[in-house]
Amino acid sequence: MAQIIPVASGKGGVGKSLLSANLAIALGQQGKTVVLVDLDLGASNLHLVIGQRPGTASLGSWFTEKSEFKDIIQPTDYQNVSFIAGDSQIPDLTSLKYSQKVKLMRNLKNINADYVILDLGAGTHQFILDMFLLSPQGIIVSAPAVTATLNGYLFLKNACFRLLYTTFKRGTPGRNYIDQIKKDPKAMQKLYIPQLVQQLSQVDPETTHLFVNRMNQFRPRLVMNMVEDPKDADRASRIKTSCNQYLGLEIEYLGIMFRDMLQDKALASQLPVVVYKPQSVLGQGIYRIADKVIAAQPRQFDTVFDAETINGDHFNDVEEEASEDYNFKLSGIDDLVSGGSLTPGEMAEMIKAQTYELTQLKKENQLLRSKLLQASQQGFKV
Repeated sequence: MAQIIPVASGKGGVGKSLLSANLAIALGQQGKTVVLVDLDLGASNLHLVIGQRPGTASLGSWFTEKSEFKDIIQPTDYQNVSFIAGDSQIPDLTSLKYSQKVKLMRNLKNINADYVILDLGAGTHQFILDMFLLSPQGIIVSAPAVTATLNGYLFLKNACFRLLYTTFKRGTPGRNYIDQIKKDPKAMQKLYIPQLVQQLSQVDPETTHLFVNRMNQFRPRLVMNMVEDPKDADRASRIKTSCNQYLGLEIEYLGIMFRDMLQDKALASQLPVVVYKPQSVLGQGIYRIADKVIAAQPRQFDTVFDAETINGDHFNDVEEEASEDYNFKLSGIDDLVSGGSLTPGEMAEMIKAQTYELTQLKKENQLLRSKLLQASQQGFKV
């Protein structure tokens, strides 16, 4: 079976697609067969990173035209590397039906290759989390910036809770206990998985044992990108400490990628960095990551757990999403502050960033209200 390597990020713009594309090519150069898949549905642009001409064969055409999955696996100009394009032109491709998601998962797992690298979208959409959990060895890409650190940690926290909710099915004593906790926002903010596991073992020992086994199998790998100073790499150890303390999760540090203007030049030339300047600092960093991927012992979730059995049991019910997302973000900040991962200065920087985002949202809302009012007045005159 192919080793599936999902690559995700809690925040856009941290180099997720850069790593996905260059890692695929670096593995291919070492004789490994690789299929690179653009799963950033709705914003598919991975073909630009590898200089692949957009064709008619894509995930969008597979979903809409009922073509064979093998027909959308296209060759590339790079040794041993094939490519599956996404499709940002197909409406609603980001909102797959449950049956479509299951079909996609099954076909991805049946690809005949050494590695299948999934370039996922940024954020914590349920589809992204489920694709990330196709393997216990996914890669999360972050950066030293405070917001990137927070979003990287929050992504891993969301993944852990997604694993929790798909283990404790509706109707089980453990799930009933979790649903009760969700009703208390303050309890949600202070919810640490190791502590929760102790409580769940009292009400649902059998399912709790299964969840603990899956958490032990779950071993995401962290890559820090945009590093400018070796001291920036310390952020990785601080994320690792917070994950261990508050999530009961062990993460592995896969490597760093220094900020390099070459990546902009390579992108403009539509050439991957490991092809454009393989001897560059950035290129050598990617090669070290590829070496570690090859040397790593393959890990899999237990055979009982299968992402295809996820039945649309959402982590957040629609009416609860806004408040729970807010509380979840607050809990992430609280975790990082309590664990010493954020200094007072960094907290001030984050508050400024959040204030700026709120100001921009208010401006956008005012503009939208103005346009709606103008449209309604024009309609009234007609």
